[in-house]
Amino acid sequence: MRAFTDAGCRYLQLDEVFIAMLCDPKYRQQMSDRGDDPERLTELYGELINTAMEDKPDDMTITMHMCRGNHKSTFMGTGGYDAVQEVLFHKINVDGYFMEYDDERSGGFEPLRLLPKDKMVVLGLVTTKRGELESKDQLKRRIDEAEKFTDLEQLCLSGQCGFASTEEGNVLSEDEQWAKLARIVEVAGEVW
Repeated sequence: MRAFTDAGCRYLQLDEVFIAMLCDPKYRQQMSDRGDDPERLTELYGELINTAMEDKPDDMTITMHMCRGNHKSTFMGTGGYDAVQEVLFHKINVDGYFMEYDDERSGGFEPLRLLPKDKMVVLGLVTTKRGELESKDQLKRRIDEAEKFTDLEQLCLSGQCGFASTEEGNVLSEDEQWAKLARIVEVAGEVW
């Protein structure tokens, strides 16, 4: 951390896969089958993240993307955030979360009820896996659903992940990517 901050870095986004995968019931079962306790793993991963950031400057913002995979428009894990919500929101010392919510595989917004008042969630409602453009109404409805569990001013809007995690990219065109980015800006401007 010190090398980043000495170079002037004041924003860092972590890509967290292991905690996101512990949302998946099948993955949790795999961990249990090999003799690991998924609850303890969640706590351990949170402790490791906190240890890595313990000497961050007060003026540095750190966020965490809950990544479920994005290789060639595929994903690795499913499941709502309920299984990790306590550690995620109350034990990990980050300022905000990028949470994938682009389809039913990510569960509902109920865990957002535990979001502390001093933290933000970027709702990844726009999929980066397919080219079909989400409607403004659809996105606004989903934001309204999320707002039932936390304050609108603690929410933001984005794509669920990047447009490519590997050089092969995802199965959408560059024009479709630009259209999605424009839609995010348009809806954010109308909602906030």
